[in-house]
Amino acid sequence: MESIKLYINYVATIVEAIGVLTIFLGTVIALIKFVLHQKKNVSNNYITLRQSVGKAILLGLEILIAADIMATVVTEPTLKSVTILGLIVLIRTFLSLSLQVELEGKFPWQKREKPQSKN
Repeated sequence: MESIKLYINYVATIVEAIGVLTIFLGTVIALIKFVLHQKKNVSNNYITLRQSVGKAILLGLEILIAADIMATVVTEPTLKSVTILGLIVLIRTFLSLSLQVELEGKFPWQKREKPQSKN
């Protein structure tokens, strides 16, 4: 049983690294695109940069939440560890929700407005 816990701990650490890399690489790619588009005088560069970085952060946060859950499963389920996991998930979920509202201008449960058809 200890060897399984060790492997799950390794997997959780790898998933955490993937989450951090996702945020880092997404930000670097967004900045590169921003600089390239600056030279072409493309409008709305700043908005596109913010949305790209926000999407990278959202994806990275989701991956980090998964890693936290895996790491908590390995440890003994004490009230303290479950409470800490709950707080981490709550904070990261709030951040994800806030970013998504800022990026899309609506809550995830709100329906998208259908575009008006031209007749």
